[in-house]
Amino acid sequence: MMAAAETGELLAARSQMAVTLGFHIVFACLGVGLPVLMLVAERRYLRTGDEVWREVARRWSLAFAVLFAVGAVSGTVLSFELGLLWPQFMGTFGSVISLPFTLEGFAFFLEGIFVGIYLYGWDRLSPRVHWWSGMPIALSGVASAWFVVTANAWMNQPRGFTMVDGRVVDANPLRAMLNPATWSQTMHMIVAAYMVTGFLVAMVYAGAALRGRDTAYVRRALALGLVMGAVFAPIQVFVGDWSARVVARTQPVKFAAMEGIAVTEPGAPLRFGPISIPHGAALLLHGDPDAVIPGLDAVPASERPPDAMVHVAFQVMVAVGFGLAFVALWSGWSWWRRRRLPDRRAYRWALIAAGPAAVVALEAGWVVTEVGRQPWIAQGVMRTTEAVTAAPAIRWIFLVVAAGYVALAASTVMVLRILARRPMREESRVG
Repeated sequence: MMAAAETGELLAARSQMAVTLGFHIVFACLGVGLPVLMLVAERRYLRTGDEVWREVARRWSLAFAVLFAVGAVSGTVLSFELGLLWPQFMGTFGSVISLPFTLEGFAFFLEGIFVGIYLYGWDRLSPRVHWWSGMPIALSGVASAWFVVTANAWMNQPRGFTMVDGRVVDANPLRAMLNPATWSQTMHMIVAAYMVTGFLVAMVYAGAALRGRDTAYVRRALALGLVMGAVFAPIQVFVGDWSARVVARTQPVKFAAMEGIAVTEPGAPLRFGPISIPHGAALLLHGDPDAVIPGLDAVPASERPPDAMVHVAFQVMVAVGFGLAFVALWSGWSWWRRRRLPDRRAYRWALIAAGPAAVVALEAGWVVTEVGRQPWIAQGVMRTTEAVTAAPAIRWIFLVVAAGYVALAASTVMVLRILARRPMREESRVG
């Protein structure tokens, strides 16, 4: 249950961060994954001379330009909100976590420069030079994601500083960035970015195929997006298991909320919806069916997260993750047996559902990460109530920002639909 202190301005500040982060993270994922798909499609064109692949890459580059611009705007808003909504947090720990934000800024500038070169270079650069101009976009995108997530990982496992009389001394930004949660959390996020991008792209072209647009362009674009999603969905199952084990070791209260373990006891069960497997969590986590896993009762009630919300979000993330892995296996099995994807309507509807489902899993994962850390903004070091701004009218600002993001989302969809309706070259439309 949300603490009584988490009302009013604090609730508005947290809600505003949730809306902006939830919006931006989708565009951040596309910024990581879509450049890779563009480069693969263009590489296929360079190897085969097939103009269909060039059309796929070029049209995706136009969509990426729109998504990059929107992601840049929403990411900038997030960076301002850290200082405006949480001034005590940034004032205290800014010197500790400044390094990843600085490096992310350099990666973003590099990406922006080469986005301009890549977009302008169509028909102006030689084909091979143009392809190489896209490589820094893909590398900068994944670097930006890695740097930003290290900062969030630090919030889950604060390191690299000493506190004296409420002030930070001996700040070590590199040690802070390379904290115990860094590797599992960054890998979990980057794999999710590729998986989400792949299934969102496959969703678009599965819908086109379902409407009867079974062209060479649609088939190849669908296949390329699906390969990315299908490759990374099973990988995410194992990366997610690794990440959960790290959470169990470093944030046992969060893990208890994730698994719905209320009482510390040997042989904790594994719960999935209404199903409870006796000793399952203990066996999976420690290899011992009678191992003791700390429950929520291990800490005072004031230090527990909203366990119901965290548990449901974790269950949704896991369920969708396994569902996406099933779609990936279905696709792989069909390709292995028949060298083609299923043409059944049920399969295409599954691909259409996989796109939004991947986004739901992504958002649920961030709910687990952020809400599961409460009541701390930096685990065990600073409470969220201590970090929030004392400025008035935060609730009204939240409403304005939320309305702005609704308008931005609608505008983005409208522009992408206009781009999708642009006529293609004749050779890209035929079978």
